[in-house]
Amino acid sequence: MYHFADRAMPMKSFVPGPERKREFRDALGRFATGVTIITTVTQAGPVGITANSFASVSLDPPIVLWSIGRHSKRFDAFADCENFAVHVLGAEQLDLGRRFARSGDAFAGLAFGENEAGVPLLAECLSRFECSRVAAHDGGDHLIMLGQVTAATLRDGEPLLFARGEYGRFDGFSRPDRLET
Repeated sequence: MYHFADRAMPMKSFVPGPERKREFRDALGRFATGVTIITTVTQAGPVGITANSFASVSLDPPIVLWSIGRHSKRFDAFADCENFAVHVLGAEQLDLGRRFARSGDAFAGLAFGENEAGVPLLAECLSRFECSRVAAHDGGDHLIMLGQVTAATLRDGEPLLFARGEYGRFDGFSRPDRLET
């Protein structure tokens, strides 16, 4: 459950730049995100990576985005892919998220399915979006990938969250109100 301070803390201002990377990362880390695993297939086999840079772009047509760092050893696999899947992790899937956060063969010994395009599909995620790439855009030290969702699945459960460099969970809603969009 989230706990809120009784009073706001003073804000610190700075101009982001090469000498202020740590502070900029810390500022970005104040935004809690969900945790996903993105998968694709290459000629060498399945590839996956843990990412928290995932967002909905459009409902009609259904488009999502995520981004991958150019420094990643898995960058080329995703930069060249035509299809990928985004798996939103549940709070109980921390070990799976950590497994794909490390480089190496995260699929070794792991049971998974495949869709018609051969993209690896992980079971028991909170939701999964099978995507066909529609665009990739330069995003500085990242590549922004947009995909049209061709199939989706979901189940009930609490999400795995990431904030301030740590994993956590949301223990439920304190109010029954829903945000209207």
